[in-house]
Amino acid sequence: MSDKLTTAAVVDLPASSEASRVTEVKAWVTSQFESAGKEVPEFEYTARSISHLHNIATVSKAKTQAANIVAVDFRQKGIEYRAQAARIREILESVGLAQDSLPSNVVSSAQVLANVANLLNIRDTELSSFLVAMGDISLRKTGVEEQRAKVEKESKVLLDYTRKALARLTYLKRTMAQLEDGVALGENRVENWKTNLAVMGSKERQYVQQYNNYKALLNRVGYTPEISHGVLVEMAEHRKELEKKTKPIMDTLRSYQDLPPDKALAALAIEDKKRQFAAAEKHLEDVLHSALTTTD
Repeated sequence: MSDKLTTAAVVDLPASSEASRVTEVKAWVTSQFESAGKEVPEFEYTARSISHLHNIATVSKAKTQAANIVAVDFRQKGIEYRAQAARIREILESVGLAQDSLPSNVVSSAQVLANVANLLNIRDTELSSFLVAMGDISLRKTGVEEQRAKVEKESKVLLDYTRKALARLTYLKRTMAQLEDGVALGENRVENWKTNLAVMGSKERQYVQQYNNYKALLNRVGYTPEISHGVLVEMAEHRKELEKKTKPIMDTLRSYQDLPPDKALAALAIEDKKRQFAAAEKHLEDVLHSALTTTD
């Protein structure tokens, strides 16, 4: 087994500084496998593995030393307890209280008393030791009850927070559902607005085309910006006045149609009415001309 350790390769280790650590690690590994009754497997001793194994060996040796100290202490206490038990046994036998001569119920009671003492972790069965142990248990119980009350209070607070969080989560879910429904409605409205905008765009192009057509038509008929709405209204009023003036003349001409034929009178009447009609037309032309001149 030592030959295998000697022939194992040591890689990337400075011989001067790491030789002692390598020797220590090899010795520890060999002792561990020998104590388990197994052979040491072959592996490479690298810088990383040597460092790791050295740390493990150091911790293991420290724990082994501590365990040996505790074991020695326990063995010493066991020797002392056995000696004390032999002395107590001799005293009990000398006064006639040997275990074999005691009733079974006394032995059972003593065993229960010993078990309770072990449970309470006391060294003897004195009443004071039991009272101290019971007082310590009472203090621990009080501490546990206080801790339990504190935990219950914190649990209630956490439960209240959880309920509020669940209620808020439910509210948020409901709000989210409403928002999702609103998104669907908004999308429908947007689609309707897009459709309406397309229709309005089409109407706008149609109205622009009609405006251009009407403008071209007005240009063809000689419409100018000087002929405003006010001028047209004034001309319409003059036309109504002329119609009022010419209506009696037209009525007179129609009445002449009912007279017996008299060529001389008829010719005179016709000439008179023609003069009046010509005067009315000339007056109308003068009014229109004056209206146009005023506008310019």
